[in-house]
Amino acid sequence: MAQKQNDRYVRRIHRTSLPIDTVELAKYLIGKMLVHDTQAGRISGRIVETEAYIVGDAAGHAYRGPTLRNKSLFLDRGHAYVYQAYGLHFLVNVSSEVRGVGAGVLLRALEPLDGIPLMRLRRGQAPLGDLARGPGRLAQAMGIGPLHDGLDLCAAGKLWLGDSVRPTGEIGRSVRIGISRDTSRLLRFYERGSPYVSGLKRSRV
Repeated sequence: MAQKQNDRYVRRIHRTSLPIDTVELAKYLIGKMLVHDTQAGRISGRIVETEAYIVGDAAGHAYRGPTLRNKSLFLDRGHAYVYQAYGLHFLVNVSSEVRGVGAGVLLRALEPLDGIPLMRLRRGQAPLGDLARGPGRLAQAMGIGPLHDGLDLCAAGKLWLGDSVRPTGEIGRSVRIGISRDTSRLLRFYERGSPYVSGLKRSRV
């Protein structure tokens, strides 16, 4: 079902459209929408940067098997895995394989589209380019926290994935940022030329 978003129509993504492969899902999500329908209004953005944490990845939270903390990573693809990093920031991931197989895609940056004043309230009036640049800022701007862990992002809920509202640009690829294991894998993806992408320019290839 398509839903109006200002002058755009955003169609919810059905689970059958999601690739059953973590790397392919990380690329697929570039240009797609993350939408949060809050009591104060709709907040949304285009996903412009992701990182894949594949099956058997020592840098991934699913590496040692399911726990109470990471169990959402073992749900069917398209569920939210939200966790707190370093006791400071919440990060948003999308489960990426079949039920029982742990892997996920970290959402690293958004291009803000709707609800920008609401984002700025949460982000201390940060400049537009910095509202959702980086995974911690993204979750804060979108109003996402621990209560959203395990939510089905393909269901008729308040937090959901939407289809592209315009064509996606060329996708770049690089090593991941801020990890200490499996650091050489080219599992970070981003929309080339987007001013909303995080990370150092030298990490973009």
